[in-house]
Amino acid sequence: MKPSERHAAILQFVRDTGKVTVDFLADELDASRETIRRDLTELSLQGQLRKYHGGAERLERYTEGAFRSRLQEHAEEKREIGRLAASLFESGDTLFIDTGTTTVAFAEELASRPPMTVVTNSIAITQTLTRGASGHRVFLIGGEYLEEAAENVGPLAVEQIGQYTCRDAVITVGAIDASGVMDFELREAEIARAMIKQARRVTVIADDSKLNRNALFRVCHLGQIDRLIVNRAPDVQLADALAAAGVEVIVTRAASTARAAAPAGKRR
Repeated sequence: MKPSERHAAILQFVRDTGKVTVDFLADELDASRETIRRDLTELSLQGQLRKYHGGAERLERYTEGAFRSRLQEHAEEKREIGRLAASLFESGDTLFIDTGTTTVAFAEELASRPPMTVVTNSIAITQTLTRGASGHRVFLIGGEYLEEAAENVGPLAVEQIGQYTCRDAVITVGAIDASGVMDFELREAEIARAMIKQARRVTVIADDSKLNRNALFRVCHLGQIDRLIVNRAPDVQLADALAAAGVEVIVTRAASTARAAAPAGKRR
């Protein structure tokens, strides 16, 4: 059995039963226990299950749906966030944009803005920004291709990001709470970290379903963010943490726009 087939079978067992042991998987898949342990380690690093001593279990509160399904979730809120975020950038700006359903919405709005230079690992964002006569200049980061989200990830992608320096990084996230920003997929978190490192200003865009949520992989602490654009104001506890970290919070609906006090010209 090929590794990809074995991984798919393991994930199906985990989805069906919630929890499986190494011994069970080795017997069912006719593989050595060491092979199964390596499989579980790899799947755990990808954020697809939680490995523990002797087995693995389904991720419950630490999972999010498939990319194509998430494109339809909170779609109007994501369009509002994308529209507001796009209005903050001007001709000649240089931006990193990572892969996510909210950054796709951002790119759709950015496409009609004056020409900018964008570095991204997303095929969809590249196609959106280069369609027609937009005039945007786009650099597509290479690496391991993940079909589900049409993105490039991995060590080669991270290395290439290090060759660029952009004024801004626009990052979407899987979760954000008082401890910082997180994601559900290790390789996507690595891309976001690399972009944040190479940018002078960081803008996080997220719909309110990401607030006060947890995910497995740390992207950054709140102090590394310059501004957060969201469709609903955070609750008091998270708002206080953002304010203490100097993060400017911008809410899409004008009537409820909230801006946490942030030091002018905050930069890394």
